[in-house]
Amino acid sequence: MVMPKTPKYFIVDADALPDIFLKVAEAKRMLETGEADTVNQATRTVGISRSAFYKYKDAVRPFNDMLHGRIVTFQMLLKDEPGALSAVLNIFAQSGGNILTINQGIPVNGCAAVTIGAETSGLVLSLEDLLSKAMEVDGVVRCEILAGLARGDRRRRKQIW
Repeated sequence: MVMPKTPKYFIVDADALPDIFLKVAEAKRMLETGEADTVNQATRTVGISRSAFYKYKDAVRPFNDMLHGRIVTFQMLLKDEPGALSAVLNIFAQSGGNILTINQGIPVNGCAAVTIGAETSGLVLSLEDLLSKAMEVDGVVRCEILAGLARGDRRRRKQIW
């Protein structure tokens, strides 16, 4: 019997993670923003050892950082109403997303499936906030991330949102 291959990446709710992962992410954030000048200072501030930081630093990344600078495919279900797609595209424009592709199906039962491919490196807010803003638009029934593709990476990775 062949065991199925375990996925390499998982998206896990932060509430389910052990504290060490959250503290490593916080220490990395502090170093990136300049709140801490050294690894020693950052790890002391968050209450972990430097060895724990170095053990997990390359494995722990916030979801929005994982997809930063990548092509992300969004899948939406929009009501067949004038201006619904335009309003969603305005959210992307205001957020700094660079739309690469738009595919819209013929409306069925008053709704149309829309897939948007966007470069996310210019986003001025998190992907979570972008999705929240899109869901607030009248006519948006569903909005989710379907996949992320790193620049130069031809393999699509399913992202569960």
